[in-house]
Amino acid sequence: MFGYVAGLPAFLAYFAIGLAAYAIFARVYTLLTPHEEIKLIRSGNLAAVTAFLGALIGFSLPLSSAAANSVSVVDYIIWAIIGTVMQVLAFFIARFTMPSLHEKITQGDMAAGLWGGGIAFSIGILNAACMTY
Repeated sequence: MFGYVAGLPAFLAYFAIGLAAYAIFARVYTLLTPHEEIKLIRSGNLAAVTAFLGALIGFSLPLSSAAANSVSVVDYIIWAIIGTVMQVLAFFIARFTMPSLHEKITQGDMAAGLWGGGIAFSIGILNAACMTY
């Protein structure tokens, strides 16, 4: 019986670190963006939901790749930090290519939300693939 759950402590450690990484990423991301995601999301702004969800999914892809490929908890944490940095870079790429991105998201422009979320998702896929060492 105990052989079936031998990996449970490692699972719980990686899962807890992953949840903490999500919280830290969400906080860093919302501090860096000029618009207030949570306030916009709570008011029903679909563009803000789309952009923020794209960033969260874009972060989850490399985070899951790091969990699957890391050799230790420290390695996992380092790659989670790298994933955060890459998603911040994705936001700046989206903003650079659409200079009025945050105003458009604030106004509920779905094209802007999809653009921001799509860039984040695309960067997340590339990031995750590059982490398969």
